[in-house]
Amino acid sequence: MKIRYKGSGMQSFLGTRFDIDSFAIVDQALPEPAPGQLRIRVEATALGFVDGLMMQGRYQIKPPLPYVPGGEIAGVVDAVGPGVTVPAVGERVVTWQLGGGFAEYVVVDAADVDTVPNELPLPIAAAMLVDFQTAHYALFDQGRLTAADTLLVLGAGGAVASAAIQLAVRAGARVIAAAASEHKRKAACELGAVHAIDYSLPDWREALKQLATEGIDAVFDPVGGDMFEPAFRSLAKGGRYLVIGFAGGAIPSLPVNLALLKNATLHGVDIRYFLSNRPERARRIRSSLFSMAARGHLLPPAIITFPLASARDAVQAVFSRDRHGKILLLPHMDAGAEE
Repeated sequence: MKIRYKGSGMQSFLGTRFDIDSFAIVDQALPEPAPGQLRIRVEATALGFVDGLMMQGRYQIKPPLPYVPGGEIAGVVDAVGPGVTVPAVGERVVTWQLGGGFAEYVVVDAADVDTVPNELPLPIAAAMLVDFQTAHYALFDQGRLTAADTLLVLGAGGAVASAAIQLAVRAGARVIAAAASEHKRKAACELGAVHAIDYSLPDWREALKQLATEGIDAVFDPVGGDMFEPAFRSLAKGGRYLVIGFAGGAIPSLPVNLALLKNATLHGVDIRYFLSNRPERARRIRSSLFSMAARGHLLPPAIITFPLASARDAVQAVFSRDRHGKILLLPHMDAGAEE
């Protein structure tokens, strides 16, 4: 079954080698879903650091070339292959793939999609899909966060950190945010952080000690780099350190005696491992997160949108530390409507 559409082709942002400059808008044949698959008319694709790394061939997984980037995809089912009964044509869905979202249409396995509540705009669903799930997995599955804990959130202006602040506050934890700009610190406090410190200052750990005299129970770290060791040193006895990513660029190292002295644990947060090994729990969490956002119990990130024609600009914006929002590509957006 198919929705009728004009033409028999589509546009995508495709690269023939692992070099961002090799990517360009191309015309392609409209893909047809095979058995067990469906086709999505892409309404929004959210971007993260992984997308830029994939395009450069610097991610641990190298996709086959030619490659269309963009994995955090939301849209409307517009065709289904043999054997697919749910979701049906016309349903609003999200999916996380290794690529394909920088296009007007994408074909995926039907088992890989979730439906989106009608009350939740599709661009917001795309913006929440990975960051909120990652934050939830980090805090509650890996970090075992409780209402008795004090949590330090590094890189507090980023999308995944903003999600972590909200989820931790809802769980009753005391949240201290850390960010380099006043705007980001203010935004973190508006989300529920009780304090926000400037970790670009040389004495930021002293400021943290004044706020948490007994130490930090857990650290949520999507930054890495120079922040890693001093933040680890700020843990209380038995503290947990959650490694989300390395937005700061450098992958740091740690003197292992610190873990012994602190009786602390270091937890990697590999969201893909969680999704593949506990798919039903992951699906329930996604549904709950979308439902909370649709009811206004979670604030989605601010979004910055680009049309497909400006896909390269969208990728470059992901790496800008001055941005204040989640970058979204809207493949069917008018090229003159960028905001």
